[in-house]
Amino acid sequence: MMAQLQQGGPDEKEKTTALKDLLSRIDLDELMKKDEPPLEFPDTLEGFEYIFNEKGQLRHVKTGEPFVFNYREDLHRWNQKRYEALGEIITKYIYELLQNECHLKKVTLPVDAIETEPKSFIFMSEDALVNPDKLLVLIHGNGVVRAGQWARRLIINEDLDSGTQIPYIKRAIEEGYGVIVLNPNENYIEVEKTKAQIQLSSDISDEPAEKRERKDKIQKETKKRRDFYEKYRNPQKEKETMQIYIRMIQREAEVKNRVTAVALTDSVHNVWHQEVGKTIREWMRENCCNWVSSSEPLDTSVESMLPDCPRVSAGTERHELTSWKSFPSVFKFFSEAVKAKNSLVKPTPTRRSNRIKYEEF
Repeated sequence: MMAQLQQGGPDEKEKTTALKDLLSRIDLDELMKKDEPPLEFPDTLEGFEYIFNEKGQLRHVKTGEPFVFNYREDLHRWNQKRYEALGEIITKYIYELLQNECHLKKVTLPVDAIETEPKSFIFMSEDALVNPDKLLVLIHGNGVVRAGQWARRLIINEDLDSGTQIPYIKRAIEEGYGVIVLNPNENYIEVEKTKAQIQLSSDISDEPAEKRERKDKIQKETKKRRDFYEKYRNPQKEKETMQIYIRMIQREAEVKNRVTAVALTDSVHNVWHQEVGKTIREWMRENCCNWVSSSEPLDTSVESMLPDCPRVSAGTERHELTSWKSFPSVFKFFSEAVKAKNSLVKPTPTRRSNRIKYEEF
């Protein structure tokens, strides 16, 4: 239609000009917000009308049906924000289970933090720091999951056993382990930027003008894509925020000396991208095992182009299920590693005879 109008006479051109003027005066952001229902959701499971049944499955209190993502068929963004709001409630619910059902205590980090400093927290059994025999440290993957979780999708759509670390915690306590549940995704706080901070981020640096212009262009394009994505996910967001990271430390030597075995479940780490030194790579080959998603039976050796540590099948092709499906093998691996250490023999991962023998780097 626009092309046809532009090919017409003066009257058509005037109509085109008027149409452009009208479009220029429409605030598309505001129009988007008006089409989007308010992003206001309940802050409790009861408010969502869901509850975890005796099997640890999330079910609707009235219908008994599983969680429905497409609550409003034509509003994917709104459905996604509703899902995220439910996820935040479930995170708090899991924290309560860690304390009330697993009897872990919540510990603030850093332990020497001052009152105004950003803080995080972990969960520990009472004997975590004094257990004379063994300690299990649980670390979730990246993303939205928090302490005690393997996969939010499994918690919501499957059950608590497959989606949380609770079975690992209970099994560990039964076998005499102390337990620490880490919370590495809770490593920063998000605060609103002040006007001064917004201005400071756009100030001119001491770099040469040509280099600065290229850098500014890349940053603007990156910010434009990021803002577009954020606008899609959260069109009602009004404030510009910044992340303040919580203090962290590294203890390579202490970790290598005190850690007996590490079980990874479909880990996406890369020892080369993370600039890991030769000593760590050697330590990983001797002390780590990665249960990866695979169609092969549980514990079957899996070939890899990156021989950082032995890799075996988790017995499932679904990434989010690898921690649950490999559960018995992981504890067998730990048990063998502890026995080997106590007898001054190198740890023997599960089905060692079937594993790949890795050459030196």
